[in-house]
Amino acid sequence: MPAESKDKALATARKVLQIEAQAIAGLLDRLDGGFERAVDLLAGTKGRVIVTGMGKSGLVAKKIAATFSSTGTPSFFLHPAEAIHGDLGMLVAGDTVIALSYSGETEEILRLLDYIKRLGIPLISMTGDRNSTLSQSSDVVLDVSIEKEACLLNLAPTASTTASLAMGDALAIALLERKGFQEEDFAELHPGGELGRKLKRVEHLMHTGEEVPVVRPDAAMSRVIEEMSRKGFGMTSVVEDGRILVGVITDGDLRRWLHRGVNLATQTARQCMTARPMTIGRNELATHALNLMESRKITSLLVVDSEGRLEGLLHLHDLWTTQMF
Repeated sequence: MPAESKDKALATARKVLQIEAQAIAGLLDRLDGGFERAVDLLAGTKGRVIVTGMGKSGLVAKKIAATFSSTGTPSFFLHPAEAIHGDLGMLVAGDTVIALSYSGETEEILRLLDYIKRLGIPLISMTGDRNSTLSQSSDVVLDVSIEKEACLLNLAPTASTTASLAMGDALAIALLERKGFQEEDFAELHPGGELGRKLKRVEHLMHTGEEVPVVRPDAAMSRVIEEMSRKGFGMTSVVEDGRILVGVITDGDLRRWLHRGVNLATQTARQCMTARPMTIGRNELATHALNLMESRKITSLLVVDSEGRLEGLLHLHDLWTTQMF
């Protein structure tokens, strides 16, 4: 490709990105009480959130519906043309509809309005024309108007669909926070893929049974060192009857005792252990375990139940080998 053509392509790309960035930035000054009312309606929805739109707006609507569903709000996309040919039964009382139409005059969507009103379903619209038929029929209007499309002909939906998509994300995240949606909830809805790996729980990764290094408080330090060497985690737990965790001994502890001139051959696990070690529960997210390890500068966490009984061990290596982060 000639250098002149490359330069022109880059200049066009920069212009497109600038126009679309301005379209999103322009939404900030138009956020008002209408947005808050929209979040109120969505938070109070007893049924599902139905998102609809034609053409490119329909593609954006599908993504918005998917975002709602992945953040704890049951939602799906309704194709307006299919709706008027038999799919209207997907709409029921208790739902809330979000309709996307930049002109606000999309015929297929306007034909849904009577049915939506007859069922008493709240209607939120995203449009570029507050005076349009769709706007006048909506309970809440979210203004996603733009100065111009990024298309050089000012025809192809580009900046307008970008603005609608960003507004949909804003709604979804505001609703997520309103509902108190947490990492644990997100993990339940994303068991697979990269998100699933990041949101694994400790119990899915921890070592259990004979893999976990364990000694009694009265164990000689020779036994402690043997257990640490055999299990290969650079540490061992110290437990009393019933596997109640009372301490931990690490390679670092051994070095510190030797540096002080202590004769380890005369010591027991209880004398050398660190009492009340950092622990974690089996239902905690692995991301939380990683944060603890990094903040405390440790490589292992002992997993205990609510009574303090040892259940397993999680090592930093386990987190990295699962390609979670």
